[in-house]
Amino acid sequence: MGDLVRDDQGTLTATESNEGIQTIGDNPQQLVANNLLRQGAERLQVNQPGIALQFCHEALILYQDLKDLRGIGQALGSLSNIHYDLGEYGKTVEYAQQRLAIARQLQDCRAEGQALGHLGNAYRHVKDHSKAIEYSQQSLRVAQGIQDRRAEVAALNNLGLAYKALGDCSKAIEYQQKSLQIARDLQDGQIEGQVLRNLGNAYYALGDYSKAIVYYEQRLAIAQTRQDQKAEGQVLRNLGSAYSALENYPKAIEYLQKRLALVQAAKDHRGAEQALGSLGVAHESLGNYAKAVEYYEQRLAIARQLCDSKAERQALGSLKIACYALGDYAKAVEYSIN
Repeated sequence: MGDLVRDDQGTLTATESNEGIQTIGDNPQQLVANNLLRQGAERLQVNQPGIALQFCHEALILYQDLKDLRGIGQALGSLSNIHYDLGEYGKTVEYAQQRLAIARQLQDCRAEGQALGHLGNAYRHVKDHSKAIEYSQQSLRVAQGIQDRRAEVAALNNLGLAYKALGDCSKAIEYQQKSLQIARDLQDGQIEGQVLRNLGNAYYALGDYSKAIVYYEQRLAIAQTRQDQKAEGQVLRNLGSAYSALENYPKAIEYLQKRLALVQAAKDHRGAEQALGSLGVAHESLGNYAKAVEYYEQRLAIARQLCDSKAERQALGSLKIACYALGDYAKAVEYSIN
């Protein structure tokens, strides 16, 4: 199978592998189609999904002219993957269903498992929980049948996400614990980190914040070891939220300050706006209204810079409340007028 990739929702998906496409001795049209498909994969890796779609569509047309079922299947799989990346889940389902039919016709179990996985993930995003679980379970059975451990990790993880979306966090944790064990057996730190995050999120949803923190801390260690600053920023935010939920505001502030420093260094204005808002709330919860005002004012400035009217209104509302708490009524009125 292709490499496992992750998204910000915790999904693990298999990219289409081009290993099965033969290039030696093929006719010129076949070579062009193969090259287009590879270019599509390369464009997607550098975050150019629009160009990737164009290349893969062109490859699909050529494979259809050649009546090359294997090539058609791989092009359909790539198109399904690109549309999933774009959040176009209806198109993801459309192409994955066609990919699935061809994989079964060719008795290509790995491709069948990939298509089933894409279908499960897409249906989860459109909140069709029964289909999400059904396809994810089929994907798991295929992975286990061909003893593909990496595919099994993905299927177990994604089943966990499907059950969490359904509201069954206990079942979600059961599947993700199994996924975590296999990821550790494979010594795959990147995938282990993703599953740890998902486990933390499931325990958080259950209201077991202490357990969530245990998994978030492990996730943080892996992100720092791998120098994955995006993942580090995400888990620092999660840790801040978990400690706030436990009303341990000093610890929440500690992690939120680290997140703020990270996103500021990366010039991530959206991340900074969010971190500043969270820091303001944490200081306000401690009764540190002057400090809260300081953070809310910084948040307000960034919200205006981003032309984000919703965040601006939230910051103004927070400032008004904090200023009233300080007894600075003139400033509170000023923020009310703004």
